[in-house]
Amino acid sequence: MGPPAAVVAFSDWNYYYTRDPLEWRSNTDPKRTVDVPVGFVTDLASIPPAFWTLLPKTAAYSYPAIIHDYLYWFQPCDRKDADEVLKGAMEDLGVATVTITTIYGGVRVGGESAWQANAKARANGEKRVLKRFPADMKISWEQWKTEPDVFV
Repeated sequence: MGPPAAVVAFSDWNYYYTRDPLEWRSNTDPKRTVDVPVGFVTDLASIPPAFWTLLPKTAAYSYPAIIHDYLYWFQPCDRKDADEVLKGAMEDLGVATVTITTIYGGVRVGGESAWQANAKARANGEKRVLKRFPADMKISWEQWKTEPDVFV
């Protein structure tokens, strides 16, 4: 894994964008790699708010969550492989086993709807990699994505 990446929140604090590239190289299989570009928009860990006390959106699994979001958005592999990358990245970072089991179980059970929604949004022309970043910290993702010429 590369160095910690800077992520910047939109004003709604539900979406973030990367200011640095992210990379993941499996500790156990060097052929398993993922590179996330600068400007990728993520919601970090997609954990329902009711569980944030136990599993906050930002934690030791945030880096793997961004990688997982990237795979769910672009879908260069099947969903099970994307979920396995999330699990492997959490293991590589030393996330607690009970946390890995809980998050991995959650994406295996509930991830299909997000996978399908992402495919539909992409097919409808939504983009998730920025080439220009907001200068106004009060702008939300919903506002920013309607601005002209902000996407790669």
